[in-house]
Amino acid sequence: MDNIVLCGFMGCGKSTVGKNLARKTGKKFIDMDSYIEKKAGMTVTEIFDKFGEKGFREMEHEACKELSNMKDLVIASGGGAFTFKRNVEVFKGKDIIVLLDVPVETIKYRLRHDKTRPLLQKPDRDRVMQELYRSRMPVYRSAADVVVSGKNTPLSTAFAVLEAVNSIK
Repeated sequence: MDNIVLCGFMGCGKSTVGKNLARKTGKKFIDMDSYIEKKAGMTVTEIFDKFGEKGFREMEHEACKELSNMKDLVIASGGGAFTFKRNVEVFKGKDIIVLLDVPVETIKYRLRHDKTRPLLQKPDRDRVMQELYRSRMPVYRSAADVVVSGKNTPLSTAFAVLEAVNSIK
């Protein structure tokens, strides 16, 4: 098991915790959305505008395949990546998938000023977030090898992830 792959709902701290975790483990940090943006030469929002969600999900799947073939990474997956079985299958059994579990109310607070996530740019943002959260969390749980609370500081969450990962190795 080479890579640690963080999954969870948008705003759960995958990128921030991932950077801390990479520093603690000596692994390289990769944010999947940033990786896709760099390859595409445009932002996630621009990709959604130009190619739709379907086009973005194809790019995301390609990124999953590429990243799973690399070694010694801490990967912050996109919030929707693990809602697709084909993406889970790319990592499952090869890398350790960690769910950062954060209550929806905490996420709503963390994302209260966010204007960058295409799926949240809706008039009834709270309802959309609640429905997405309710539908995605069971899927994340079934994908994860281990679940860690992401309510604490990014550094203490990174230590909790490290402890959890080491306990299953």
